[in-house]
Amino acid sequence: MQPLALFDLDNTLINLDEAFQVWAGEFAGEHGLGREAVGWLIALDRVGYPHREVFFTKAREHFALAEPVDELWSRYRRRIPHLVHCRPEVMNGLSRLRASGWWVAIVTNGTADNQLGKIQRTGLAEAVDAYALSGVEGVRKPDTGLFEIAAERCGVTLIAGGWMIGDHLVADTGGGRAAGLRTIWIDRGTWPGHEHDADHVVTDVLQAMEILHAER
Repeated sequence: MQPLALFDLDNTLINLDEAFQVWAGEFAGEHGLGREAVGWLIALDRVGYPHREVFFTKAREHFALAEPVDELWSRYRRRIPHLVHCRPEVMNGLSRLRASGWWVAIVTNGTADNQLGKIQRTGLAEAVDAYALSGVEGVRKPDTGLFEIAAERCGVTLIAGGWMIGDHLVADTGGGRAAGLRTIWIDRGTWPGHEHDADHVVTDVLQAMEILHAER
């Protein structure tokens, strides 16, 4: 039976932090906010407001912006898929996994338009066997239902086991283990001092792919 490898999207297969920094610069320029605003936006993102409705509510209040929150959030969703990219070596790694007999899928939280836009524009839609998006399926990691959907789209079940690779200790590592999967945590330095029960810890998804090959 072909083994299963599920990958998170943001800051796992693609570098969302890098794209966000570019977006923050554009946003500050469009609104005439000055360079200090870029640092403020990045800091707000890093201290725990990944849910963009909350993020843009705080940004609108701080900068006294005229646009409603829904419009700011909508413009972000339309723009960010154009700013993310998937490194060629990551694309090659996915191709190598599939060629060696792995089922490969993406499991990601986020709105349908934003996440699907990223997957399609980066070429990841063709680089994996399947994907499951919380904004489409109505269930979010760490709920095991999203992992189950991705597995089913690969023609397998979680009963057979597999791997979950991602950067979030709760959504990816915790969710993956709850689903009966082995886990590889990509430590990007955003969870200092937190305990974890991941099977492996790496700093880059390419290292995770090499572990999968060794386990195969």
